[in-house]
Amino acid sequence: MNLETSHHQALRQRIAARDARVAVVGLGYVGLPLALTAHDKGFDTTGLDLNPQRVARINQGAQVLSYLAPDRIARAVDSGRFRATQDAAALAEADIILICVPTPLTDSQDPDMRFVAAAAETVAQHLRPGQLVVLESSVWPGATTTLVQPLLEARGLRAGVDFFLGFSPEREDPGNDKFDTQNIPKVVGADDPLSLRLIEEFYRTIVTRAVPVSSTATAEAVKLVENSFRTVNIALVNELKTALDAMGVDVWEVIDAAATKPFGFMPFYPGPGIGGACIPVSPAYLAWRAADAGADTPIINLARSSNDAVPGALARRMAERLAPDDADPDQPLTGQRILLMGIAYKRDVEDTRRSPALVLLQELEKLGARVDYHDPFFPRLSEVGEYPQLAGRESVPLTAENLNRYGAVAVITDHSAPDYALVAREAAMIFDTRNVFAKKGIEVSGGRLVKL
Repeated sequence: MNLETSHHQALRQRIAARDARVAVVGLGYVGLPLALTAHDKGFDTTGLDLNPQRVARINQGAQVLSYLAPDRIARAVDSGRFRATQDAAALAEADIILICVPTPLTDSQDPDMRFVAAAAETVAQHLRPGQLVVLESSVWPGATTTLVQPLLEARGLRAGVDFFLGFSPEREDPGNDKFDTQNIPKVVGADDPLSLRLIEEFYRTIVTRAVPVSSTATAEAVKLVENSFRTVNIALVNELKTALDAMGVDVWEVIDAAATKPFGFMPFYPGPGIGGACIPVSPAYLAWRAADAGADTPIINLARSSNDAVPGALARRMAERLAPDDADPDQPLTGQRILLMGIAYKRDVEDTRRSPALVLLQELEKLGARVDYHDPFFPRLSEVGEYPQLAGRESVPLTAENLNRYGAVAVITDHSAPDYALVAREAAMIFDTRNVFAKKGIEVSGGRLVKL
């Protein structure tokens, strides 16, 4: 039996027996649920993160993600088979290393691969024969082979021979109470059969289904296609919203009726724009790689531009309804006070990455408005990424007295916790970008309701 076969067979046996040790690089919205899932399925699991406060809180059993079960992290830590660390030396002890680091965009809206490259270089420093390395971060097709693999092989070990390498796109949906890490199928890809077999067997032990594909590039493309599909359809439905509104037709009613068709239609709903680390980013990675390969993506590019323009368009439409006739055309909202309900990018999640609410807040203030926010997940803004000037702002308590101070309240993120009935009674004007009052069956009695 040759060396590569012995490495492969040994790791297969350890996976089957749940004796393999797992290390997850990056303990954010993707890495932490993945690490907990591996632990829950019987694997000794270590999470590596550069943030000392996050590492300390995890090791204390704190609920660092609100949508996880309150005691899930504590139970994992108490088991003795789960811990977090800043020490990259722990990677040498792992049999399986899963890389879950951010892949944002640069200021020029190109792929920013600094975190992936840094993670790969860190793994390479501790790489030993027989380990399996899987990249989960969303990247352009070919990145695992052309960027990650050379960094891992820089010290002489060979992928597919001395160690095993592949890609499995993360499919996390934070806050989804129906689908989580364990029951979302995992696409897995590798460029050699031994690596693919190991990756497939590992993920089959921790999730309900593993879906193998022919290469890492194919697996990388899957995530970008999924999110590009959503990007295009979100842009379409927001365009339909504006068009149908001009015709006096309620787009929400139209979509619900169209969704009764059992084939050929999938409902998407309008909103204030797109946010998060995936939907606004993945299409940019795909378009960038396509251009590099000599292909065009005009529909994707148009959808991206259309989605980026939504918060600004909402601000202008709000100004049309709030500004007096003699308003300054450059700052028509001067003197107006507006309360935004929700600053997170999606419902019931403490995440403001690329949130359209932040963009809308900025746009409204450019038009002269004084803007506050209410969000139970953000009592105080500390780190707001691309808008550091917003740090220090505090959530306004949702009381009748406070609501009466604003000329308008705009529902941007439809969190479950707020008292929408109170808003319906007390707000002078409500801009509803999520159709939340109709969905909850709440009649607006205090003022005027405008669906935006």
